[in-house]
Amino acid sequence: MSDLLSQAQLHPQQMLANLETFMEKIKQLAQLAQLDIHNAKIDHIALRVNDDELARLAHHAWQAYGQEISAAQINGRPIVVFEFYRPLIVEGWSIECLELPYPVSGKRYPQQSWEHIEVVMAGEGNTAQEYLESLLMQHPKMAQVWPTLTQLGIQVKLSSPKGDGERLSNPTVALKWQGVTLKIHPHSLKHVIESERCGE
Repeated sequence: MSDLLSQAQLHPQQMLANLETFMEKIKQLAQLAQLDIHNAKIDHIALRVNDDELARLAHHAWQAYGQEISAAQINGRPIVVFEFYRPLIVEGWSIECLELPYPVSGKRYPQQSWEHIEVVMAGEGNTAQEYLESLLMQHPKMAQVWPTLTQLGIQVKLSSPKGDGERLSNPTVALKWQGVTLKIHPHSLKHVIESERCGE
């Protein structure tokens, strides 16, 4: 076990030991937002690191757990995606992929740990606003509490990745609460990666 990774509590063995605690907070967030993710497909799980050297060490360490299927340059830094040799099973979910972004220069996250999961939920629209409206129609309980999310301490962020003709549009609704983030989008990360390869 790498000393630097273990000191930062970022070695895969340590991260996996903390996975259940992280997922409990994700479930609490979903309950607050009145979003039923029980039967949703978890697209991937992502961790955050603030140091390039730690990112390189984590990149190497996770190679023992999965195959690297993408290393795209986004905003000037690599974002590496692994497909696990054995999916992570937690709370009844099966997680196929890990996202490991290298740090953005000048930006620091409050903690280095698991940061978000992304779930796939069908919806209409090419923009995040259109997709959100579709989700709220499908999930009336979430629509009822949506105006009060800020009061519950939940931050909402909408994003619409813009492609160049080679990238599948994947509008995203992100809910952030107490250091964890739940992201919802209509297409899986693997699907987006495959669409980019098809466009090459």
